[in-house]
Amino acid sequence: MDIISQLQEQVNSIAALAFNTFGTLQRDAPPVRLSPNYPEPPPNPTEDSANFADQPKLMSAALVKAAKQFDALVAALPSSEGGEEAQLRRIAELQAENDAVGQELQKQLEAAENELKQVQELFSQAADNCLNLKKPD
Repeated sequence: MDIISQLQEQVNSIAALAFNTFGTLQRDAPPVRLSPNYPEPPPNPTEDSANFADQPKLMSAALVKAAKQFDALVAALPSSEGGEEAQLRRIAELQAENDAVGQELQKQLEAAENELKQVQELFSQAADNCLNLKKPD
């Protein structure tokens, strides 16, 4: 897998971790009184009160680990040597190479089409000759 695909996978992983972390925190967080004007919220009936305290730590550790993996992948990217001019020159070189290969492929396609026409003509002649050789009943 190339580095760009790995980066995309890592971004997707980070997004999934963040989504799950926020959802879990929202779902499991104990109710909090927003204002003295509101009544005291009912207690959240959770069996895993102690487990809830550990969840944010575990989830944040997973997010940090994923972010560090992303940073390592970014660091592994090839550096852009020579700046923008060198990159533009390289793009022009690659475009010229692509055009040359495209022209060669076009020539090969035309040659193959011509050969196909010749084969079809020969096949047609051979079929006609076979039909002419048969004796009429």
